[in-house]
Amino acid sequence: MKFNDITYSIPWNIFLITLGSIIFGIGVKAVVIPNGLITGGFSGASILIYYYTQFLTPGIWYFVLNIPVFILGWMFISRRFLLYSLIGAVVLTLAIDFIRFEIPFKDLMLASLAGGTIIGAGAGIVFRSLGSSGGNDIISVILNQKFGIRIGTYNFAFNFILFAFSFGLLDTDIILYSMAMSYISSQVIEYFITLFNERKMIFIISNNPRKIADEILKKLNRGVTFLKGEGAYTGNKKDIILAVVNNYQIKRIEEVAFTIDPDAFLITENTFNVLGKGFSKRKVY
Repeated sequence: MKFNDITYSIPWNIFLITLGSIIFGIGVKAVVIPNGLITGGFSGASILIYYYTQFLTPGIWYFVLNIPVFILGWMFISRRFLLYSLIGAVVLTLAIDFIRFEIPFKDLMLASLAGGTIIGAGAGIVFRSLGSSGGNDIISVILNQKFGIRIGTYNFAFNFILFAFSFGLLDTDIILYSMAMSYISSQVIEYFITLFNERKMIFIISNNPRKIADEILKKLNRGVTFLKGEGAYTGNKKDIILAVVNNYQIKRIEEVAFTIDPDAFLITENTFNVLGKGFSKRKVY
């Protein structure tokens, strides 16, 4: 079984959702709540309600807030996504309520760094699956699927609004530390989402494009495409080589190109998501 097939299997997705939700719960219960901080998203809203009412538990409030969001997931995404997300929401709710240990910090900034990293890692692992841990994740996926809005970007925007409403309920310093933690979390989420998907797109302009292309096909077993180009000054027409490679193949591409043509011109660009044969499989929720 290929890895791309494994990523669509039920056991693999349940594993990612469970692991990510538990890590997320550790960040909330062992770091955030003991230090009086709040997270972003629905978990942050549930913590804020708990701080204000001292009624029920943050985990139960999180599950209650999820009820209308699951309806949106059913309408706009898929039944499979909803069922996976239900698992995530249940695991996260149990993790928040049943984790009993704390990670001690003397400095709130260090607590913010640790909390943002742990929560971001947990959420990022969940986002690698075909589900979510519920809450704001479902809305994030809907906006990402329908409008191409980056998940981390939306989460930070939502959290900024949430924190704005927190003024008056929490100390200003706590809110600012929480905002810093939210920013760290959003960056870690983006890192985990692009993990293993980042590739390099290479353009090669040379007087020997066919020979270079043949060597890339032979030595790297990587497909290439010829783009038709024309020199603005000389008017000479050329075949420009386009190739998308893994990070570790860049130096080998350079070696092939400059060995054949020392005067070749090579341009490398980052690509954060490459879908297709030989790369990542399109994720359908």
